[in-house]
Amino acid sequence: MSDFIRRLPVYLLLDCSGSMHGERIEAVKQGVKSLVAELKGDPQALETAYISVITFSSTAKQEAALTELMLFKEPELKASGATMFGRALSLLMDCINTEVRKSTETQKGDWRPLVFILTDGAPSDVEDFKKCAEQLKQMKVANIIACAAGADADTKYLKMITDNVLMMNSLSSGDLAQFFAWVSGSIKMTSKSIDAKPGQALELPPPPQGFQIVP
Repeated sequence: MSDFIRRLPVYLLLDCSGSMHGERIEAVKQGVKSLVAELKGDPQALETAYISVITFSSTAKQEAALTELMLFKEPELKASGATMFGRALSLLMDCINTEVRKSTETQKGDWRPLVFILTDGAPSDVEDFKKCAEQLKQMKVANIIACAAGADADTKYLKMITDNVLMMNSLSSGDLAQFFAWVSGSIKMTSKSIDAKPGQALELPPPPQGFQIVP
């Protein structure tokens, strides 16, 4: 590739377990759609951001491989089953390993991936989850932002993966729309700052109204 562009890989890890059925999963689908539309309108994001979607329920699946925005198609999301969160983290590490270009002596690789996690519960596979969360934290391969959605979400598990944890009070369509709007703002902000201030710590916009940062 002569015209090499350092990509900003973005992974969305979405909880599609049974508790997300109905309006919730519809709002998540709409959120992904709005997120992509919003990013397509930003020249910097359009050039650098590549998106992948990983879902987890009774299994974990990469619904969309890392794709440039113009070619990205929203996956068909359905909600059912358990919350195999550990399996999703394991799959995320595999995907980062195979899809994200590493730096070589002659060429810089991709920017450090951004990972956004949305879950409304706790992992069903707790032991696997703990092992993968520890690995992910040790590897420092990505900037991870996790959002605990609604009253049943357990933030202690998310804190095992990352210090950047948001709490959303409800799983209303409005809150989910705000979350995805905030994600698109975060991606736009990152895509601008990596060129202007390479190597700086991750900067994120303030969380939406009614969301709390978990200390």
